[in-house]
Amino acid sequence: MFRSSGSGSLLWFERQQSAVIKRVRLFEPNRAALQALGNSGIEVNLAVPNTELQNIAYNPSAAGAWVATNIQAYPTVRIESITVGSELIPGPQAQLVLPAMQNIYNSIRGAGLGGRIKVSTVVSTAVTTGFPPSAGVFTPQAMPFMVPIVQFLARTGAPLMVTVYPYFAYVQNDVISLDYALFRANYDVVTDGALRYRNLFDAMVDTVYSAIEKVDVPGLQKVDGLDRAARIPIHVPESGWPSRGRSGGGWRNAKTYDATVSDAWTYNQNLVNHVAQGTPLVTYVFGLFNENLKPGAEIERNFGIFYPNMQPVYNINFP
Repeated sequence: MFRSSGSGSLLWFERQQSAVIKRVRLFEPNRAALQALGNSGIEVNLAVPNTELQNIAYNPSAAGAWVATNIQAYPTVRIESITVGSELIPGPQAQLVLPAMQNIYNSIRGAGLGGRIKVSTVVSTAVTTGFPPSAGVFTPQAMPFMVPIVQFLARTGAPLMVTVYPYFAYVQNDVISLDYALFRANYDVVTDGALRYRNLFDAMVDTVYSAIEKVDVPGLQKVDGLDRAARIPIHVPESGWPSRGRSGGGWRNAKTYDATVSDAWTYNQNLVNHVAQGTPLVTYVFGLFNENLKPGAEIERNFGIFYPNMQPVYNINFP
């Protein structure tokens, strides 16, 4: 399960005829990438880029045109879900997310694809706060936007897409151990009632689940003995660990950390193993290639499993 922001990597993997790739995430519609995925059987999560949200949010016909151009034009591509915007909540564009989701959803239904393609958005774990995980709630800044989005997802049967990065939690908090972040702890690090946590990934995901479950959804059928409580799945469209670069410890209670290939391999291999061993969570490894042209810190350019020249940074074994 990989993220790709361009067509070259997908075309290369198509030529490899790799059996391990079951899902890919495209951060924007790309004609060459979509053509490469035709008749492949690979499930695709296709993103509506942040730059297009304003037009789609205020113009239902723009949403219809987007669906026609990027979904209906590729009938042999197995598009599983559409993510409308990425990590815009909270922020100046947050108010655009739900209207854009609704317009894309209505356009997909109008095209007769509503039963097959789910519509969601991508948020980070920063939309929640609370410890232990059962105390998770949406932050005051995110709450006005997240409550109606969760209600929409509950009614349409779609997942919430949440990026989960134990790496950032680890480097920003001097209390979190590297073993806990890398799935290496062999003891209960966090006890939360009957639940025990030996890895940070699960704790972060469950914090979001707790926030979701506290949202009231009027008219929703009674589930698990709780009236109108939201019960929607979480998918993880991004999770990974950098293989190179230094975090400078610029945050309060942060630590200085030098990323290594060994730690990156450990995290991603353990993540793949963890998900494969029965965790009911659709998860995408970020990322397929190092982004050598990406501006900013060196860390941000080195989340890939492969170098830009298509040589492996390290090898991951997929089930």
